[in-house]
Parts: sequence; C-alpha cells; structure tokens
Amino acid sequence: MPDEFSFEDEERPEDLFGNPFDGDEELPPGSEDLEEKEVKVAGVYEQHDQTGLQPSAFVVLLRDAIGRAVPIWIGRFEAMAISLALEGASADRPLPYDLLHNIITKMGATVDRILIDDLWNNTYYAKITITYDSKVLDADSRPSDAIALALRAKAPIYMAEAVLRKAAVREE
Repeated sequence: MPDEFSFEDEERPEDLFGNPFDGDEELPPGSEDLEEKEVKVAGVYEQHDQTGLQPSAFVVLLRDAIGRAVPIWIGRFEAMAISLALEGASADRPLPYDLLHNIITKMGATVDRILIDDLWNNTYYAKITITYDSKVLDADSRPSDAIALALRAKAPIYMAEAVLRKAAVREE
C-alpha cells in the first residue's frame, strides 16, 4: 500500500480534514446550475487506534475542482483495492472489482461513470452507469465499490452538488 495510506497515530480524520464548509462557499461562475461535480480520488488513508483496542479506520478522500474535500470511511479491503488501482498495480489474483470490470468489458459494455448521489444518516449512496447494447443501466452501489470499479475502468467519478455541500470539509 502507498506511503500516504497512514495517519499519524494521534491524528483523527476529523482533525486532518478540518472544519465543514458552511454551504455558502462561492462556486466558479456558471457552475451554480450544475447538479453534479466531477471529483478525483486524492488518496486513501488509515487511522490507527492509539489503544490498540479498536481496528484501524480507513478513509478515501475525494476532491473537486475548487478544492472541496469529502472523506468517506470505507472498509480495509476496499481501501486496499482503491490503493492498488491508484498505483496502477494489481493483486496476485483478480479482485472482485477486476472480475466485474473484466466481465463488463468482455460483454462489450462500458462503465461510463459513477455518481455519489446521496448522503443519509452518515451513509453515502452511489450509482454505477453502464452502457450495453445502446442501453444505459444504472446500478446501486456502495461508493467504495463504485470508486474501485471506476478507477479500473478509467471512468469519471461525480458527486451530487447537494452531497458536496453537506459533506465537504476544509483541509488544513
């Protein structure tokens, strides 16, 4: 896993990612009417428990073009899968995301994009858009799984503006 994959032992993600945006941040001219913004994966991080009593926590950090950052807590295996894709590396054997991407590709379909479209009770929701035989299909997904697939398919990742406004934090 990459070196950036760990926090200092005493840092908590909420300390690292700073204070939430208040929703009144200025957007670039002409973007006010867009409902979705493209985001990039800025990195995957691990937070170690000082006491050793709790398992490590993992975060994927997404960032939009104007610098808003959204941390999403994910599982250990999803963190590894996303990290491998960011590095352009692969596991010894195909991971489920590799398998899914291979099946989609061999069927003649494409992963067009993913959209993180909702945040409810601290849980993010996503959709994977796949085109097959001139049909567009949307499949519900966990954001971590969608991100891992999108990175393998080189598909863009979008986030609903409403989710960005709720979840974005200032990086310090």
